[in-house]
Amino acid sequence: MATGLILAVVGAVAFSAKAIIVKLAYRHGVDAITLIMLRMLFALPFFLLIAWWTGRPRNGVSPPALSTADKLGVLGLGVTGYYLASFLDFAGLAYISASLERLILYLNPTLVLVLGRVLYGKPIQRNQALGMAISYAGVMVVFGHEVNLAGTDVALGTVLVFLSAVSYAIYLSYSGELVKRLGSLRLVGLATSVACVCCIAQFVIMRPLDAALSVAPEVIWLSLLNAVGCTVIPVLLVMMAIERIGSGLASQVGMVGPMSTITMGVLLLGEPFTGWVVVGTVLVLAGIYVCSRPRFTA
Repeated sequence: MATGLILAVVGAVAFSAKAIIVKLAYRHGVDAITLIMLRMLFALPFFLLIAWWTGRPRNGVSPPALSTADKLGVLGLGVTGYYLASFLDFAGLAYISASLERLILYLNPTLVLVLGRVLYGKPIQRNQALGMAISYAGVMVVFGHEVNLAGTDVALGTVLVFLSAVSYAIYLSYSGELVKRLGSLRLVGLATSVACVCCIAQFVIMRPLDAALSVAPEVIWLSLLNAVGCTVIPVLLVMMAIERIGSGLASQVGMVGPMSTITMGVLLLGEPFTGWVVVGTVLVLAGIYVCSRPRFTA
């Protein structure tokens, strides 16, 4: 149990550090298309290795071969869940603080509920609706405060990051059957490899090739750290944590993510730590907690 909790905490903190690294890289004049390409370029070998490792025969038993439907599913999930979600997130971080970005992304469970209602007709329970209202009120508190400090560009950044959260919620909503068939880690390896190729192709199409060579050395090292320390390693840590303590408890431990992002934002980026940020964060976390609680009936 203790090992699983430690793995979940470290994984959540490492995931959250991604926004800090992106904000640090932006200080060196790089744009979102180049920055995400570098991250995915460094991450691609690791995810190809994960896809190969999880797809190899074990104990004489071969995993299920990928059918045409599986391949199309992996392609679609790679584009929506990782390529679009990552690119929109990186683009949005150019305009908003790391703290607000993490709070918006933490709304993901509420978006999954809405998509479940829209796509599958699943009812939204009263406590879930209440939790959603509390969480969105928390985001609006931080958003309103940040607009007053940084101007209207915050609205653009907020929309981009929110669309990133929607894109990843679509991935979660459609990935269930493929996870059952292929396994979560194999699907992550395959879908993220697709996303890496998309990000690299986007750069090749939209930027001159020498643009990657003209970035500051700090951007290269930050991208490498982002790829390994905030992408590949957290994926493995969270998967190992889920194996030990289950997805429910691992998800609850993930609440340290927004708190760690805010702390690192204050210490490393000099972002303001105000009462508005505290109130907004408490509301978001409380709302997600209320939203995820099971409904008890008499």
